[in-house]
Amino acid sequence: MRQQSRQIMPGRNSLCSCGSGKKYKVCCMNKENKAPSNLFTQLTSKIPTLKEQYKKKFDIVLKEPHQIDGIRKSGSLLLDIMDKVENMIRPGLKTDDINTFVHEETIKAGAIPAPLNYRGFPKSVCVSVNEVICHGIPGDLVLKDGDIVNVDITPILNGYYADANKTFFVGNPTDDGKKIVSVARESLKRAIETVGPGSRLGDIGWAIQSYAESQGCSVVREFVGHGVGLNFHEQPQVLHFGKKGKGVILVPGMVFTIEPMINLGTRKLHVLEDKWTAVTDDGALSAQFEQTILVTETGWESLTPYEL
Repeated sequence: MRQQSRQIMPGRNSLCSCGSGKKYKVCCMNKENKAPSNLFTQLTSKIPTLKEQYKKKFDIVLKEPHQIDGIRKSGSLLLDIMDKVENMIRPGLKTDDINTFVHEETIKAGAIPAPLNYRGFPKSVCVSVNEVICHGIPGDLVLKDGDIVNVDITPILNGYYADANKTFFVGNPTDDGKKIVSVARESLKRAIETVGPGSRLGDIGWAIQSYAESQGCSVVREFVGHGVGLNFHEQPQVLHFGKKGKGVILVPGMVFTIEPMINLGTRKLHVLEDKWTAVTDDGALSAQFEQTILVTETGWESLTPYEL
């Protein structure tokens, strides 16, 4: 066994070994005593914060408290507009009437409708009826009794984005309409309940897929939830299908949408010639609910809260 050499420390009144000619007690003794703390400071200063790690590794921006407050205020405006839209839904209403109302209410509040001119989208809100899965362009289509209609609103208030949608019944709902709206709503509820620090993105998709498919419905895979708040679409992508325990670990400060699109029939779809409107291949009904969710220290908070 090799014997370890033992460093002999100079006495307090000995000449310092550094060659300064000073006594050890007034020269290097204090420096060496401080070395461990100095070393600790040097090492810890090089450790990236969680926010830096997530930005570098995943391009995910963890939101600061003042940013969360800004998103929450945008969400409050969104919900106020959404409640007013719900009250105007009726047979005989044109989808463009919904667009006009949402646009005017958003501007009146000093906000900007994020969808307008986003990558060429021509309207201020997405309105998707019956077999339209998402990105329906408001126009001359007249709502009729028994339809279901999804309204997807995203205001930008003081630079902060909030994003949410709901699917409404028009007049008297059909049995198919009741089923798909119920499954879509419950899918979002179950997904939100999986959110919390230490959970993974895959838990969200698994909760949606396992429930929706158990009800004989299908989950759209081409469109996903997304980070939001400082921009319309940020990282991470939030899949609405997947495996439990897989994907990025959720941490406090993450803000993203969960917005499952659930079809009564096949999950297959196609996009119309307008390059926006996505519809089911088999013409079956599709419904969707969406909220903007914050991961907190203890669980989650909806920044666009409404009852599910």
